[in-house]
Amino acid sequence: MVVVDLSATDLAAPEREARAQLRRQISALEAQLSDAQIAAFPDAPDGAPRTPSAGPRMLGLGELEAARDALVERLAGVRAQAAERGRRQEAGRALLERMLLEPGRHRFVRVASRELGEGGCGVWQVRPRLGLIGMLMGWWQVKLSSGCPLAG
Repeated sequence: MVVVDLSATDLAAPEREARAQLRRQISALEAQLSDAQIAAFPDAPDGAPRTPSAGPRMLGLGELEAARDALVERLAGVRAQAAERGRRQEAGRALLERMLLEPGRHRFVRVASRELGEGGCGVWQVRPRLGLIGMLMGWWQVKLSSGCPLAG
């Protein structure tokens, strides 16, 4: 009769490989999430919730899978926010283009530079060219404000 000794090292090899694979996936997802947040929101701080821990410890397979799944959800959320922000900025740029082509049809419409994805405090606005006379005559122009107001 042959006795086969199944030691703990033989049983731990598949688990060790699974852990290594999950750590690689988590590392790749963290890098993708970081890149997506920086690209989409360069001026926004990271709003990721931080969970307090009791100190260093080895995560089980279930905890590693949960961490991976949470990263996948966060990455999908950041990508969705970036796509929505891009759609809004594209709509703002299209509106500005229409304003520049036909200012008379967009009387008193305002588009902030931030809505276009640009920095600063500038605002594009359709205004009458010579005040009341220009309004009565239909002379409209698109003007860009000079920028941020002075702190007072």
